Formats: sequence, C-alpha cells, structure tokens
Amino acid sequence: MENPHLHSHLSPLPLLLLLLLLGSAYGVSAVGVNYGTLGNNLPPPKKVAQLLQATLIDRVKIYDSNPDILAAFSNTGIDLVVAVENRLVANLSKDPSVAAQWLASRVAPFLPATSVVAIAVGNEYLTSGDDKLEPNDLVQAMQNLHAALVARGLDRKIKVSTPHSMAVLAASFPPSSSTFAMTLLPTMTSIVEFLADTGAPFMINAYPYFAYRDNPTSVNLEYALLGNKTTVRDPKGYVYTNMLDAQIDAVRSAIGALGFGNRSMEITVSESGWPSKGEDGDKAATPENARTYNTRLIERAQANRGTPMRPEERVEIFVFALFNENKKQGGVPERNFGLFNGDGSKSYDVDLSCQFCSGGVLGFGEKAVGSSTAARGPSVWCVAKPHAEEGVLQAVVDFCCGPGGVDCREVYEGGECYMPEKVHAHASYAMNAYYQMHGRNYWNCDFKGTGLVTFGDPSYGRCRYSQQ
Repeated sequence: MENPHLHSHLSPLPLLLLLLLLGSAYGVSAVGVNYGTLGNNLPPPKKVAQLLQATLIDRVKIYDSNPDILAAFSNTGIDLVVAVENRLVANLSKDPSVAAQWLASRVAPFLPATSVVAIAVGNEYLTSGDDKLEPNDLVQAMQNLHAALVARGLDRKIKVSTPHSMAVLAASFPPSSSTFAMTLLPTMTSIVEFLADTGAPFMINAYPYFAYRDNPTSVNLEYALLGNKTTVRDPKGYVYTNMLDAQIDAVRSAIGALGFGNRSMEITVSESGWPSKGEDGDKAATPENARTYNTRLIERAQANRGTPMRPEERVEIFVFALFNENKKQGGVPERNFGLFNGDGSKSYDVDLSCQFCSGGVLGFGEKAVGSSTAARGPSVWCVAKPHAEEGVLQAVVDFCCGPGGVDCREVYEGGECYMPEKVHAHASYAMNAYYQMHGRNYWNCDFKGTGLVTFGDPSYGRCRYSQQ
C-alpha cells in the first residue's frame, strides 16, 4: 500500500542540505565532456572514470564503443554517449541485422550497469570531405540502429543522433536567417524528421575559437570567449552577448526553415572548446583564453538557460576535450584542446571540483573536495540519480517499502530521514536499504535506470544510511 507520508513537498531546509541530497536536480544542470583516446600517454579508462566521479562532469561522450571504457564507467552514475565510427556507418546501413548485431555485441553486454543514453552515428559525417561516405548511408544507419533499440525496448533510454559541424549551414549569421547548405537539404530534412519522430537531440559541434582565429579583425575576442561586454544584434531583434548562443540559434533557424519550427527538438552542443596551444603566430590559442572559455562554457552548461531565440529551452553541452591527444591528426591546436594532459595534470586551472560528488580523485591524486579516505574500498551505497523522474522514484519507494521488504520507518514523518520531505531523498534511503539487504549486486541498484552506486556515504545529520 502506498504510504501517504512518502509524497514529497518543498521544505524550508537549507539549500546546502538539499544540494547534498539532490545534487544537480536543483539549479545545476549536466556538464558533459568528450573523451578522446588518440594518445599514447593517456591513463587507463578505470582511472579516468574515478577522476570524473570527483568532478561536475556527469556525461561523457566517446568516439567509438571501446569495451574497456564501457566497463570502466559501470556503476559510476555517469551517462555515456557511444559512437559508430564513420567507416562503419555504411555496413550498419546495408542490413538491419548488422545494426542489431552491432548493438548486441558492442553495447548490450554492458547494460544496465553502464548508463548508455545515446548513440552518435558518425562524427561530422556529412562534411568530412571523404567522397566514400554516402549521405543516405547515414540516415539509414540511424534508422536501423533505432529499430534495433526498439526491438530490445531500449529506445526510450537510448537515443540515436549524429553530430554535425557548423559547415552544414549555408551561413550562420544572422542567426534568424540561417539555413542548411543547399546540397545537404534532402539529407538534413530526413535527419531532422527522424530526430523529431524519435525525440532525439540535434547535435552540433560549435567552435567560436575557429571563427575568431580565422577572422580576428572582424570578430571580437570577448564575444568569442563567451563574454558579456559586447553585443551583436540580429535583424529580428535578438541580442547576443556571445557567439556560441548565436551559433545555436542559427541551427534552430535552419531546422525551422525545413518546416520543423513548431516541433520541439533539443539541441545538444556535442563539442565546444578552446585550445591552450596553437601554431606559431596563433595568438588565440593560449592557456589563458582556454581557461576563460571553458570556465564560462561550464558555467553556461550549469546555468539551465536557453538562448535569445528560445530562452526557456536548456542546452546540453559537452566540453571538448578531456585530454590533450598527442597522436591526433591535424595541426597543433587539434592536439591541445584538453582540460588535462596525458599524465593527469591540468592543462590550466579550470575548477571541476564537486563538493558533493562521490569518491574519486581530482587530477589523478588530488583529493576531491568533500571526499573521505573512508569512502573507498568495499564501502558502497545505492542512491537515486539526481535527474531521475519523480514519478518513477515514487514507484520505487512504494515497491521497496512494500513488497521489497524494506523497513522505511526512518523516512516516515517523525523519522530521522523524513526531512527533507522530497521523493529523491526518500527514494535514496529506500534504494540503499534494498541494495544492502540483497547483497550489493549492481542489478539491485538499477531500479529502471534511476539508481547509482556511490563510494561516498550519503548519510547526513542523524540520518544514517545502512552499510552491510
């Protein structure tokens, strides 16, 4: 029977305590990062996963389906975006069974312990310059992968999209007049229709750095660095204080020009960053500019705000990149976009610390703020994901405190864990009790994808989370 005391209402508890319990559910949005591996001096994936657990990063995008990485991020509470490499797209497009087999062999074995939330089919596929890559193959591969997800009942959890470069646009300014390049219109129409039908985001790789580097006399540096001291006005009245917002809205306009303006579609900035080192004479690529841009980019990702054209629609952002990659092709800037060097030291000082994140290390040895040496080893707890839907969490509470056999008296009114009277907090207590009772197997902390295992003790005040 549903317990009336478990329905949550806002309480006047201090914000600090609410943040401790609920993490990013209150005002702090997801921050993603791109994790490339084109280097011969990078730390092993398990070490990377531990690093990120102590940071604000809660989404990671990779460029393949590396099994070592998928295994390393199991039970970390960090969402993964995996990818199909450009060279594999044609194979997945030719036969639905090939796409189904790719999903079965490359992704499915790691579910649900590893939280895969999206598959990026190709990367800048349409503008790669490779004549062997057929645009129609991209669309068909996306459709085949989606069908494979539907067959497994995973299509609501895992979305299929493809990251584009800004070169898919005929022009990006003014934002309100932007359209897709004429040669790509048929393909872009099919892609946008697919994304709209499946509820997947439109992914764009946006780099104000390149716009400034190539046109330093006509582009204001602060405008490119996400500063707010200069403004650019669109003919339709939109006012922009930074180039990234203008680039995002240019994509919105191009989507609208295809006839999809009235259909809700999220835009994800799948890559954006600034290099700390460039070619000789490149005055833009400096550690100071990289620190400024990425600090503001992370703040932008957390701000839970939209753009001048759609201020109410938050934009998910993935910073490029986690590491400098010394084997990446291209010029010096391409190998120096990383927040970290290969040895784990910071390329420059960007604050990624998260006071209430679980366990882990920051900078491969630097203790995370708020972490405890006692929070390592066999001590593990199960808690609700900050972004989990409250309706699902309420069902979890009803199960755990009913058929699940959990003693939930502590979260009833008068109990030590009743406050804050929030379903996320009550669900965390109930989930952990169930998890501990059933032997701390990772599948006992799944709860339809709403639970995560943490090495940090979630106990607070007089509310103690059991540890068996």
